[in-house]
Amino acid sequence: MKVRVRFAPSPTGFLHIGGARTALFNWLYARHTGGTFILRIEDTDAARNTQEAVEVILNGLRWLGLDWDEGPISGDATGASKGDRGPYFQSQRSENYKRRVDALLSRGLAYEHEGAVKFKMQREPVVIPDLVVGNVTRELTDREKLDPDFVIVRSDGQPVFHFVNVIDDLEMGITHVIRGEDHLSNTAKHIALFKAFGVEPPKYAHIPLILNIDGTKMSKRDKGASLMTYVEEGYAPEAVINYLCLLGWSPKGNREKVPLKEVTELFDLPQILRHNARFDLNKLHWLNGEYIKDMSSDRFHELAVHALARIGIDTNRFDLEYVKAGLDTAKQKVKLFSEVPTFTDFYFKDEVELPAEMIQKDFPPTLKPSLQKLRDVYAQLPSFDPDTLNTTLKAVAVELGVSVGVLVHPLRLAATGRTIGPSLYHLLEVLGKERVLHRIDQALAKMG
Repeated sequence: MKVRVRFAPSPTGFLHIGGARTALFNWLYARHTGGTFILRIEDTDAARNTQEAVEVILNGLRWLGLDWDEGPISGDATGASKGDRGPYFQSQRSENYKRRVDALLSRGLAYEHEGAVKFKMQREPVVIPDLVVGNVTRELTDREKLDPDFVIVRSDGQPVFHFVNVIDDLEMGITHVIRGEDHLSNTAKHIALFKAFGVEPPKYAHIPLILNIDGTKMSKRDKGASLMTYVEEGYAPEAVINYLCLLGWSPKGNREKVPLKEVTELFDLPQILRHNARFDLNKLHWLNGEYIKDMSSDRFHELAVHALARIGIDTNRFDLEYVKAGLDTAKQKVKLFSEVPTFTDFYFKDEVELPAEMIQKDFPPTLKPSLQKLRDVYAQLPSFDPDTLNTTLKAVAVELGVSVGVLVHPLRLAATGRTIGPSLYHLLEVLGKERVLHRIDQALAKMG
């Protein structure tokens, strides 16, 4: 039997990091087994669901690289989809649900009660065979013993989550339900519904919850709960994916950095850990730095250009080789792509900003002759390579009888407008003689 798994988020705000991990584990299992990964949007809660929230889910999965085999192509609920088991928006499946409710009513397995429809729940305990948790026996609680039946259609005509979830899984041929452990308590109801339709339930695998580093449950308000946080703060998708893999699953050899291709080959449901996973932002930050360090130049350029574009810097105005050379000077310096502008934005500005307080503090009038001398000597250089720039500056410092730092600090500020950045002589080489001399002239003009 070919594996068919699904990720079924509700579009109510943002893609939670726990939801992203659930999507990832489903995707991994589908890819590991050669199965099908389905995206289904559970948008029956019209009051809370929005078009924008659907886009957030789709774009979040695309950013992570989790492609789906069946599901909506766009966030438009009336738009096209891929796959023959759709529609993949629950809001478009109301006829399916009505037909299934009628079937239960006609067979006496459900009944109307005070305007709602209730399902006749079995009284005996339900055994839930779980591929992660093991066999779980669910007995009726004392309250449920008084009234074990549960509502499947509310009095306003809306079918409830438990019901539509099962119908969609049934009609889409889902073979494995991989979801958070917080859904385990619902599973007895789901198994009973499957059996009422004469269908064998899918295999269940309830994965551990993601907790904060202090052991508390991660809520929507906690830092790092939203996937968009990692997009905006400049994490590499491959680092986030790698880290999510480690939340509830572990490769052999106690390794941390594992390529997705290798994870896909190794991943299987029985390997998922039982204990809850703690989300350690510092570990993710470290892992992201490792990914950047080992990243190909082309991939680094791609993500760095996106980081610059997010703050309004258009690198398309510049020669491609110049852009690449400038970005390369920052590759070993940054741990997040949000840090790229700090280390590279000066390459892509026509004028360097030198605030009045910086001029007053770092460019005193007494420095002007020394900086002018350096500028004049640099103007005569036949080669503008790092070694020549370095040895020339040192020679000028000796001639003037000052320390190297007296020239290095104002030179960096004049060229970049910043006190920190890439290697000074390498960034000067990338900027080129014409830009560097022009920027020194600008600084000299502002000095008293």
